[in-house]
Amino acid sequence: MNAKKASESRIVNTAQVLSCDLNNYNTLFGGILMKKLDDAATLSARRHSRVKECVTASTDSIDFLCPIHQTDSVCVESFVTYTGRTSMEIFCKVIAEDIGTGERRVAATAFLTFVALDENKMPVPVPVVIPETEEEKFLYETAKERAEIRKLRRKKSKELAAYISLEKPWDK
Repeated sequence: MNAKKASESRIVNTAQVLSCDLNNYNTLFGGILMKKLDDAATLSARRHSRVKECVTASTDSIDFLCPIHQTDSVCVESFVTYTGRTSMEIFCKVIAEDIGTGERRVAATAFLTFVALDENKMPVPVPVVIPETEEEKFLYETAKERAEIRKLRRKKSKELAAYISLEKPWDK
């Protein structure tokens, strides 16, 4: 399987912020941004792996760094930063741009992990990623640490799940 450049998986999606996208603070709903992130990351994963189906395995974090207003455009950029055997770490950055002034700012960042699946819904190997830019190299070099944190968090989530009640609240 051939390696692929990180740039080959890059997705850029820019949209305006509509009034129906705003919360009661007149800023973009976090949930709407989360959907945009998952959509872009899915396309990056599929572009990198060239399979029909990639599923979200985890969302490590979405760090909301500044609000996005109705006067802004919102640009979501995503690309594969690192791969395991069947998994891909996707980095997403959100750039808000004030349409009136042209001022651009990083509004959010996120890391998501996807797994490539075959037609039987089984994980399949994915190509290794080749970082080229300074940004891509930094994300590639720091990916193993994030992967270890991800494994630990998943282990802790499984431990927690053992204590979570499945009873219906009204049956108590």
